[in-house]
Amino acid sequence: MNIRIYGILWGAVVLLYSCGLPPSKISPGKLKAELFAVEKEFCDMDQRDGAQKAFVYFAADSAVIQRRNQVLKGKDAILRQYESFADKGAKLEWTPDFADVSVSGDLGYTYGKYTYTTVDSLGNIAKSEGIFHTVWKRQSDGQWKFVWD
Repeated sequence: MNIRIYGILWGAVVLLYSCGLPPSKISPGKLKAELFAVEKEFCDMDQRDGAQKAFVYFAADSAVIQRRNQVLKGKDAILRQYESFADKGAKLEWTPDFADVSVSGDLGYTYGKYTYTTVDSLGNIAKSEGIFHTVWKRQSDGQWKFVWD
């Protein structure tokens, strides 16, 4: 090979490397385990302190959620969404089935099953089940916060 080809190849390598974020120094397995743990903390807080507190706490400042065919942007909108969520006897539970994290270690996502259970004034129990998908972003302080739910 001549020097020109080496120069082109070297330039391509430098360009490709400079376009992407550096890989995380934490193993992908550890990062995925972190997301599973964060989801558990999120669900546990929901059970203990209610949906409003949990969703606001785990939301990034720029978080977006979709509820009832509406896209709600930011913590204030999430706070308002869950003001009426304090139904007596209502319970939201979820468990991720899968998690993945970007090579750079700053973005990840989870998905799995959820169950929402309510009890009406007569004691009748109604369950709603579905699939959730959450996109997580590692914050500058190292905490994972969701940016889409």
